[in-house]
Amino acid sequence: MRISFKRSVTVVVATAAVLFGLSGLVKAAEDRATTGTSTLAGAAEQYHLRLHHLHTGESIDVVYRVGDTYVPAGLDKLNHFLRDHRTQDVSSYDPKEFDVLHALMAKLGKPNGVIDIVCGYRTPWSNAFLRQGRASSGVAEHSQHMLAKAIDIRVPGVATTTLRDAALSLHAGGVGYYPVNEFVHVDVGPVRQWSYGLASHRAVAHDSVRPARSSGRGATAGE
Repeated sequence: MRISFKRSVTVVVATAAVLFGLSGLVKAAEDRATTGTSTLAGAAEQYHLRLHHLHTGESIDVVYRVGDTYVPAGLDKLNHFLRDHRTQDVSSYDPKEFDVLHALMAKLGKPNGVIDIVCGYRTPWSNAFLRQGRASSGVAEHSQHMLAKAIDIRVPGVATTTLRDAALSLHAGGVGYYPVNEFVHVDVGPVRQWSYGLASHRAVAHDSVRPARSSGRGATAGE
């Protein structure tokens, strides 16, 4: 049986295309095996957050941003994770707050480290509960937590003073230092700083925006 020259060329071209496609798949598989990720070279940076909630016992490892684009599914997971653990209410966090956490871990030299969450979102009810009618509770009446713009954190293996100083160096918003309960408040409100609790056996309180007296008792949550 005779095969036309045109048909022979077509077969050769098709075969070459298949082989080229297979070689591409093999190369991609080799890249994934080498890097541990399916992201090709030159792709946008992925922003991870690894968090552990001290009240719920839950942990999360999530990509919330790729390049300059926030990932809706990642933000939804973080919003639920940071819900008011007393009422289970969920709010929508300002994504810049997550950028602050990401930048903070990079500043500490722990880009893959875990952040312990002391307090995330707070409903007005929870905020009032923590205040219990006392201005000296260490909890602000108009807390940034109620706006889903603040988180109280610890980083295992990092001194609270070191964490505070790293947060202050970002100049990204409010930073509160709570030495008794060993956590740092970070928010994306106005740039300011304060301390609440005991230092060298004396009460210390300072907020450049809204100063308040301290009772010397440890706070359970920040501004």
